[in-house]
Formats: sequence, C-alpha cells, structure tokens
Amino acid sequence: MRFCIAVMLAFSTALAIAQNYPNKSLRIIVPNTPGGQTDLLGRMVGQKLAEKWGQSVIVDNRGGANTIIGMTLAAKAAPDGYTLAVASTSMAINPGLVRDLPYDGVKDFSPITNLANIPFLLVVHPSVPAKSIKELIALAKARPAQLTFGSGDNGSPSHLSGELLNSMAGIKIVHVPYKGLGQSLIGLLSGQVDMVFAGPLIVLPHVSAGRLRAIAVGSSVRFPAMPAVPTVAESGLPGYESGIWFGIVAPAGTPVSIVALLNKEIVNILAQPDVKQRMEAINATIIGDTPEQFANFIRSETSKWTKIAKNIPKE
Repeated sequence: MRFCIAVMLAFSTALAIAQNYPNKSLRIIVPNTPGGQTDLLGRMVGQKLAEKWGQSVIVDNRGGANTIIGMTLAAKAAPDGYTLAVASTSMAINPGLVRDLPYDGVKDFSPITNLANIPFLLVVHPSVPAKSIKELIALAKARPAQLTFGSGDNGSPSHLSGELLNSMAGIKIVHVPYKGLGQSLIGLLSGQVDMVFAGPLIVLPHVSAGRLRAIAVGSSVRFPAMPAVPTVAESGLPGYESGIWFGIVAPAGTPVSIVALLNKEIVNILAQPDVKQRMEAINATIIGDTPEQFANFIRSETSKWTKIAKNIPKE
C-alpha cells in the first residue's frame, strides 16, 4: 500500500513538473566555438523552442578539449530540463582517448533525440591511382605505411574514420594531424597527404572542379548529392560507417516527462520546411529518433569508437 502511494505521489509530482515546464529561460550548451555546424544546430533548436514556448533560450558556447569542457559542464548541471547540450560524435570517441574523463557519456546524460548525421566523404588527391575502396586497399597493402591521410586533429572524427578503415581493412595508412579539417584539406590539395575523410560541404566544390576525387561515402546509404559514389560498406567493408552526428541531451536524472516533451517538440522542429532546407544546405540527414533509440545509438557508438581509439598505434 505504501509503495502504491509512493508511486502515485511520484507520478503526480512528475506530471506537475511537466505541466509547469518551461517557466523560465533555458540554456543550450554548445561544446564548440561559435560558427561551426554544432553551433548552427544548437542555435536553430534554441530559436525554435523560444518561438514555441515564449521563453528565452541562451546558447552557451563552451569550446575546448575536443568538447570535453562543454560536456562536463552539461553533465554536472541541475537535471531540471533547463540545461541541454548538443552532443556529437566526439562524445563517443573521447572515452577511448582520455584517461579519467570527467563524465560518462552513457550514464551522465538523458538523451533527447539524435538531430542529424553528416556523412564523411573519402576523397583522394588525383595523384593517387586508386579509384575505389578495393583499389585503395590493394594499393595500401602493396605500399604499407607509405600512403597518408590527413585529419582535423588527433582524436577527431576524421582521424578515427581513417583508423576505422585501417582496422577493418587490415592496412596501414599513416595519419597526419592538422590544426583543423580546413588545414587538412589544404594539405590534401597541395599533395602533402594522399586522402582525407571530410564532410561534403568543404570537399564537394573541389571534387566538382576535378581537384580531388571522391571514391566512397561513409554513410550507410549513398549520398544524394553524389549518387554515383558508392558507400564504403558496399565497396567491400560491410558495416563501415563514419561521419558526424549531432544530438540533444540533458543531464542524467532529468524527469522522464520533460524528456518526452522535449523530444516531441524537437522532433516537430526537425519536420518544419525551413529547418529541412537549412539541414539540406549543410548536407545533413535529419534523424529525429526517440530517447530510447538515441540512448542505444550512443552506447553503440561509444563501444565502436572506444575499441578503435584504444588500438590506435602509438607513434
């Protein structure tokens, strides 16, 4: 009897919280500097929520340490639904790279929804004779540790994408880190490195101009803007998938009723025509899944990238 009463009281309290939410301004922590895609998505969601609820939404940029600074701040915030964060692939990569990480990406957050995914394109310098993944793998096996791939930095999604290829194909293409993905692209265009995994937005103009060659896309399905380019998975490495995903999370312990409400509102935002247009402009595929689906995805991504990160050869 006491248990039933406790359950009823807990349900009533949760319902009251949801009915009164939100009654003050919200904060969305973006664990990156202003101007990038993570920032763009955080501001887009914030603007739409503010319009819907009539409450101000403050976007708080806390860049640094490969998103660790911002995500730590979010993990330690009050679980009342008034602090959210934009999580990304880096949250799943960091556990395998950083000892004593100040948060647990699986346990310390309540997932709301996975917003979108931007696949990586594998592009090579024209001097590289390989025109497909199979040819690239054969070339790498014939020239072990001679081919190179650039990335935005050590531990970045573009870096881990190359290491995933090395691991799954049993090859050794040498990693060359740059200070940002833009710098790695300059290195590729000048022939300093042989290939790069990068988002379509920055490489498509160079592919169209013939300065680079796209040989595969890291998504599970072909990229609509380049339907003739096959996926890595269909080119001989089943299960390969790489890119950048972006989702909304809250601190662990946020009331289920608020998580459900946020999920409903944000998924509705993703369905709006102007939002779809903005997503298409950055080559993003909209997802908008349930909290449970996003939680399972985060667990799967963390397991996948942790295994790859821990097996990166120490130079």
